[in-house]
Amino acid sequence: MSEDSGLSRRRFLTVATGITGAVGAVAAAIPFLSSWQPSARARALGAPVEVDLSKLEMGSMLRVIWRGKPVSILRRSPEMLERLANSNADLRDPDSEVADQQPAYAANPTRSIKPEYLVVVSNCTHLGCVPVNRFEVAPADLGPDWVGGFFCPCHGSKFDLAGRVYAGVPAPTNLEVPPYSFVGDNTLLIGVDAEVAA
Repeated sequence: MSEDSGLSRRRFLTVATGITGAVGAVAAAIPFLSSWQPSARARALGAPVEVDLSKLEMGSMLRVIWRGKPVSILRRSPEMLERLANSNADLRDPDSEVADQQPAYAANPTRSIKPEYLVVVSNCTHLGCVPVNRFEVAPADLGPDWVGGFFCPCHGSKFDLAGRVYAGVPAPTNLEVPPYSFVGDNTLLIGVDAEVAA
């Protein structure tokens, strides 16, 4: 065997071993790198939620889950909107001045794009319990001044029909309004800001 053929063979074996090692490293890296990607479930949790409003009657509410949080959609009746206009006196933040509690387009007396529809994250801003809807006027347990809204059974926080917190309760701020927009007259898209959708 000549010296030249020995070098060629050695070179060939070195190159072949290097290529085999590189292919093996890539094959091992692909599953490892793909494990860094969020799962389909995680992507779905962050995705916008589309809600059909066509069957939601006046004075009714429905709940959906967006990003793992309960979101309430209330279709306020004209009577509810009238009561809402008269509930400012006892509110901690009646003008929605805490900017991070709602998008700019919901910093108004109804805290909504369309006054008829309220969209809020249904977690009390005190400790995260889910307030119950108490839309009746002046029930015995909430007093004669109650004009309807949301009541947190955990520690007694009260919110009006726009999700604004009453003064003198444990909750420090209004219920959060998530980013949302309307797609047509009867479809709500939670998670897509109205200013971006326009």
